Amino acid sequence: MTDWQGWQESWDRQQEWYMPDREDRFRVMLDAVEAFVGDKPRVLDLACGTGSITRRLLRRFPGARSTGVDLDPALLAIARGTFDGDERVSFITADLTAPDWADALPHAPYDAVLTSTALHWLDGRALVTLYGQLAGLVRPGGILLNADHMPDDSTPRITAAERAFTTARRERERAAGVADWAEWWRSVAASPELGELARERFRLIGDPTAGDHSEGEVHPVGWHAETLRAAGFAEARAAWVSLTDAVILALR
Repeated sequence: MTDWQGWQESWDRQQEWYMPDREDRFRVMLDAVEAFVGDKPRVLDLACGTGSITRRLLRRFPGARSTGVDLDPALLAIARGTFDGDERVSFITADLTAPDWADALPHAPYDAVLTSTALHWLDGRALVTLYGQLAGLVRPGGILLNADHMPDDSTPRITAAERAFTTARRERERAAGVADWAEWWRSVAASPELGELARERFRLIGDPTAGDHSEGEVHPVGWHAETLRAAGFAEARAAWVSLTDAVILALR
């Protein structure tokens, strides 16, 4: 029997190597969910990966319901295996750049859309389009929370100090045996239960074992707030900020 819980935990460890404050942003996101839409929300877990957000959502709010959406077949397999038999959760395979990706969603509107460290893979034009689509999927009074890389390039000395500190930390942790993005994917590709799905992922999205983990296309907090307001959200602002990342909160 496949140890889906083990795969979940290994994914979390790999992600925490990049973001040691990962749980902080999740806590802030769930605080906002409770504050704005209560403890029994209908949630869209966007670009859900292995279901990290859904896992924490249901742990805190047992009465919640979650729809996870992703394109990655290997990560979705981990998510589906983890939540197998849980009627509160469903997963949809969809490409967020396709104009009709939302047609397969089982629920609409949603109380909240949550996403973390995923939308920077979209270019700016695609993200503008997606924010507009999401404004139509969130009910009035509902919220969108996007936790992602949102650096501030107006402070080059601060940025340089943060990068030097982060590089040194990662080097120490790699020496202690922590897996990075590429190494984690090599272990997935080598596993009997996920190997073929990993190779499908490599063909479909790209091969993470071929090089460094790209940062994608990133924008500052102000860009996200302005874009979300233009897309149809009534208000948008940062709910949490680090030196490199932020959680943007938009109210419909």
